Amino acid sequence: MAAAVAAAPGALGSLHAGGARLVAACSARLCPGLRLPRSLAGRRVGPAIWAQGWVPAAGGPAPKRGYSSEMKTEDELRVRHLEEENRGIVVLGINRAYGKNALSNLIKMLSKAVDALKSDKKVRTIIIRSEVPGIFCAGADLKERAKMSSSEVGPFVSKIRAVINDIANLPVPTIAAIDGLALGGGLELALACDIRVAASSAKMGLVETKLAIIPGGGGTQRLPRAIGMSLAKELIFSARVLDGQEAKAVGLISHVLEQNQEGDAAYRKALDLAREFLPQGPVAMRVAKLAINQGMEVDLVTGLAIEEACYAQTIPTKDRLEGLLAFKEKRPPRYKGE
Repeated sequence: MAAAVAAAPGALGSLHAGGARLVAACSARLCPGLRLPRSLAGRRVGPAIWAQGWVPAAGGPAPKRGYSSEMKTEDELRVRHLEEENRGIVVLGINRAYGKNALSNLIKMLSKAVDALKSDKKVRTIIIRSEVPGIFCAGADLKERAKMSSSEVGPFVSKIRAVINDIANLPVPTIAAIDGLALGGGLELALACDIRVAASSAKMGLVETKLAIIPGGGGTQRLPRAIGMSLAKELIFSARVLDGQEAKAVGLISHVLEQNQEGDAAYRKALDLAREFLPQGPVAMRVAKLAINQGMEVDLVTGLAIEEACYAQTIPTKDRLEGLLAFKEKRPPRYKGE
């Protein structure tokens, strides 16, 4: 292990060397001046990736608003900021019908969209869906992959992994609405989301071993964390494809719905969940996600210390005082994310 860490100072090395500096860095960015509890000092914590994207970029342009407004990307990825009672919900709609929403040029578009969204404090929940009937994302474009040389494949897969990691590191809740086929990288994209909902007719699987490769977009790591190591191995070894009911039974998704005539049952459920999240305190939502994600990578004692540090970040906020005042006055709170 020591040799591996030394060989990768920018990845594994930095993770193990980070120690308590990780949570200190997270806390400093979320709440400057916060002092961490002594119980956290010197303890080993998980990857620093969860800290990324929590502070708006200084001077960064805010995305335009409007129910049907789209950031300037091609039509293969449509970014909608919902309005009125859905204000704060952003929908990323994948629309590459001719390629079954395969991850190709789409990766660049996702990267740009995520970069803009992670620094937008008005964003409260992000839904990833497909606008192509019957398809969520078919993973890699195999026709394109067949034209790549061996030296090109590795860097391309690294780009896919990096973008999927960026989605996993978004500071707000993310929901994957799976209304169709989600294979390989498509399922890895969904696994990077906090919550997954699917239609019963949807098909999901990490099928890479059929092509004599392995999942390269985080599937070997996120699937075991979602459903357990033994079952994840079984599914990856067999390249098995599950329908929505089977995926729900193994814990891969949180909700399964009978598909409707419009073909968007999972999206509608995702929208219902996002609406449930909207009334909650924005700062609390972000630090709750941080506490859960970071705590799952460490032992319980360290995880509780992380929770303590994250809770402390909510104490000085105006939103906390507003919540108490709203309760006293028997009215809905008006949170501002401050």
